[in-house]
Amino acid sequence: MLSYQHGFHAGNAADVHKHAMLAVALDYLTQKPKPLSYIETHSGRALYDLGSAKALKTGEAARGIGRMEAMLPADHPYCRAIAAARAKAGPQAYPGSPLIAQTLLRPDDHITLAELHPQEVTALRKALPGADVRQADGPALALSLAPPTPRRGLCLIDPSYEIKSEWRDMAPLVRKLHRAWNVGVILLWYPLLANDAHKALLQGLDALKIEGAMQHEVRFPPARPGHGMIGSGLYVVNPPWGFEAAAQALAAIFDQRT
Repeated sequence: MLSYQHGFHAGNAADVHKHAMLAVALDYLTQKPKPLSYIETHSGRALYDLGSAKALKTGEAARGIGRMEAMLPADHPYCRAIAAARAKAGPQAYPGSPLIAQTLLRPDDHITLAELHPQEVTALRKALPGADVRQADGPALALSLAPPTPRRGLCLIDPSYEIKSEWRDMAPLVRKLHRAWNVGVILLWYPLLANDAHKALLQGLDALKIEGAMQHEVRFPPARPGHGMIGSGLYVVNPPWGFEAAAQALAAIFDQRT
């Protein structure tokens, strides 16, 4: 249950998809002066070293952000968050989603981060000393907070899917969160796998029938021979204005990459 370590995968192609679109959503939401709530269910450690033995062992970052950063617009909010992480921690630094959120949000916005792994919680608190970090089950915490104060905001649901039940549990979680927090932006990330394990989740998402929700997927080659992830998907409730156009622009970059 606590074996997943994102340090092996930080900055991979799925991170580029997920983090770029998270940054787009937060950038739009912060254009209004009203404060926000940001909730994350599976936070990780927030700051990663792409020069570490873990990152170099898989080579996923080199095939992800290492290959695609130059293809992104220089003023993209994702690029701004990466630049801020490097200014803070050196040229090999890479921001996870909590640090992207902290970089793009404002002092009066509230960040609540859930993480179960004790070592990741310690690293998370060190990287984001001002955030509300809780060693807790993320989905349960998100449901307990919905609707949060402030009511405007975003929840990122980003499980590893190493626990098989997550494939069937995430769609009902989205439905419950949306019912409790109908104005909240909900971003659910999922991998596309060569063995089609993600199809059980897709069936659950299709059954939600949430008005205005959108899905966005990108495909990419396996990071290495035998690697099972061949794409990345987002299911988005209440997508902010301009989100779909930004997703299409990012998809065009992924098409160039492949």
